[in-house]
This record gives sequence, structure tokens and C-alpha cells, in this order.
Amino acid sequence: MLDIFRGLKSLVKISHVNTDSPVFRLHYSITVIILMSFSLIVTTRQYVGNPIDCVHTKDIPADVLNTYCWIHSTFALKSLFLKEVGKDVPYPGVGNSAEATAADKKIYKYYQWVCFCLFFQAILFYTPRWLWKSWEGGKIHALMMDLDIGICSEIEKKQKKKLLLDYLWDNLRYHNWWAYRYYVCEFLSLCNVIGQMFLMNRFFDGEFMTFGLDVITHMEADQEDRMDPMIYIFPRMTKCTFYKYGVSGEVERHDAICILPLNVVNEKIYIFLWFWFIILTILTTLTIFYRIIIIFSPRMRVYLLRLRFRLVRRDAIEIIVRRSKMGDWFLLYRLGENLDSIIFRDVMQDLANRLHNNQHHRVPGMKDVDKIEYGFGVNLF
Repeated sequence: MLDIFRGLKSLVKISHVNTDSPVFRLHYSITVIILMSFSLIVTTRQYVGNPIDCVHTKDIPADVLNTYCWIHSTFALKSLFLKEVGKDVPYPGVGNSAEATAADKKIYKYYQWVCFCLFFQAILFYTPRWLWKSWEGGKIHALMMDLDIGICSEIEKKQKKKLLLDYLWDNLRYHNWWAYRYYVCEFLSLCNVIGQMFLMNRFFDGEFMTFGLDVITHMEADQEDRMDPMIYIFPRMTKCTFYKYGVSGEVERHDAICILPLNVVNEKIYIFLWFWFIILTILTTLTIFYRIIIIFSPRMRVYLLRLRFRLVRRDAIEIIVRRSKMGDWFLLYRLGENLDSIIFRDVMQDLANRLHNNQHHRVPGMKDVDKIEYGFGVNLF
């Protein structure tokens, strides 16, 4: 088992170059590892027991009945879930189905698809990361030039700082599209996690959307008065009907009771995923609102740079934010998280001095910027 999960270490490599936010990394790193691990657990049936085991007669081979019921699904009776176990029914939802209607039958056919669904979900969670990695193009890593360590000769350090400063100066106000691509990837992450909630709700016939709330409510209620949602969605025992020809050519109906030990694992997986996806949705929604504030408020950009990089002087930050665009702020913020703090301070101060002493990149003042952005919309480019 350990050998299987050891391969997941190389699945998502954590780079020393920080090009995105912690919440974004939760989507493509932690969540992908979780989903792939769950998929492997379900797939490697030899480690968690047989996926299905049906009580059979001597006329039907055990492997045949188990395989048939696994492929063609099993069912339970909705009207029997609240019956008393041991007296009225042997297990919630299991009982005499001779006169049961089609509407009363709850069909369970998802279990053979769980491992594939989890793997597909992992791919969807990694897709925004793949897009951003393609669009980012290694820009941050190229601009770092090993200045994250800060241990090099003064001549080399001075040359690299000059190269970085020249790039920032020549390309100032040309990074908006680059930054908005990242914001699009964050928005796609939010759409993905919300969409996957609906996907799993469809996967479980409309029972997943309130699954976590139903479990909490059931734990607080009297068990005799309420149906256990974990047993209702992930039953350990179900029924299966097998038809075959008898010795006289008549079609014989064989009613079997099937044990689904794998559902003990499935219910734990999906109750965890329900709460995890809710947490991801809340965190990503807050991140989107945070990005909107950054786009519309230059003063917030100044505050965030001052809060994060205290070594940089306030007047230097205000000059840079006033005479640059949101995309430049995003690039500088990412560089500040990767470069040595002293080197980043020097680069910011040199850039502020150059902006202050030259009119080449002159843009409206802070009040005028607020007036333009709030009164006439955001200048995206």
C-alpha cells in the first residue's frame, strides 16, 4: 500500500518559485493528491476487501452472481428504510420486494464508477493550474535570476538587479493581460469546485448536495425517527435479482442479498469531500472578492505591498502604484515573495527613483486614477 501512495509524491511537485496564491494551490496540489489517493484506495480492492459479496444458492456459482450484481447494480426499498431492524427487516431498505413498485426501488449503480469519477475529478482540479502554468510561461523564474538566495558577489548581484530593473522599466504598464489570465484561472477554480458539487449530486441521484448537512442533522436527532443518510446513499446491504433458465426452460427468478463492504470506505470518502469542497468554495469565493478589490482600488494595492514588504519605503510604494497598472502590481507582488527581501527592497527603491526622476512613464495621480477607475470603469490594459 505504501509503495502505491509513494508514487503520488511526484504527481504534484511543489516548486520553490511561488507564482500563485495559497488557496489556488489547495485546488491543484492538496485536492488532487486527496482525490488520486481515494481513487487508488477504491481501485485496489485487495487492500479493502471484496467490493461485493452476495448470498447465493447452490444453483448459481458465487463468482457469477457477484459479478452480475456488481455490473447490473443492486437496489433497496425506500419504504423499508425506517422499519425496525431485526424485527421488520434484516437491514434498512432490505425486505420482501415481490410487490414493490418501480418508484419504491432505489437503484445503486454508482459504485463501479467511483474510482473513475474520482480520477476525472482530479484532472478537472488540475486543469486551471495547467492553464496558468502555460500562460505564465516561466516569467517569474526567469526574472528571479537566482536572486532569491542573495548569496553572490556584489558585481553579479548588481548586474542582475540592473537587468531586472531594466525589464520592469521597459515593460511597465504591459502586464495587465498576464495578471488577468491568472485571475481567470482562479475564477475557473471556483467554477470547478461548484460544478463538481453538482456533478456528484447528479452522480448520487440528487442526494449529495445536502449530504453533509443531513449527516449532521441525523447525528443530533433520534436515530429511530430519522433515516440515516449514510446508509441511504451508501448501504452496506442491498438486494439483487438474478434471472436464469431452469431445467424445463422456464425463466427462474433468484433473489439475493448482497453485502457491499466497499461502501464503508465510500461513505467516509464522500463525507470528507463534501466538507472539503464547501471549505474550498468559501475560501475561493473570498479570494475572488479580494481580487475584485485589488482591481478597483489602487490604495488597497499600496496597503498590501506595505503590509507584506515592510522593508520597502512607503513613498517608493506609492510612486510605483501611482505610475503603474494593476498587472505591474501583481508582478511585483509575486517577485517580492520570491526574491531576497533586501534585493527586492533595492529594486523597488531604484524603480521608484527612476519613475520619480523621469516623465517617460508619467500617468495620472492617485486621485485621478481613483476617478478614472471608479467613474469610468477599469482600464484593463
